[in-house]
Amino acid sequence: MKGVSYITDEKSRRKAVVIELKTLEKYDEQIEDLSGAIIAESRKDEPSVSWEDVKKRLKKKGKL
Repeated sequence: MKGVSYITDEKSRRKAVVIELKTLEKYDEQIEDLSGAIIAESRKDEPSVSWEDVKKRLKKKGKL
């Protein structure tokens, strides 16, 4: 993909990706999806909160 480069280790294994800023604009939705997937993966072991508890907290803070 044009505008995308990889940083590799000594065994040529991909370790990181560099995306040119002009390329970001072209692939904005895909990058947003990737970012969301990374965030979701990082939070997969966090405890769940029920919708009822969320509503109570929001009401208590005056945001609902």
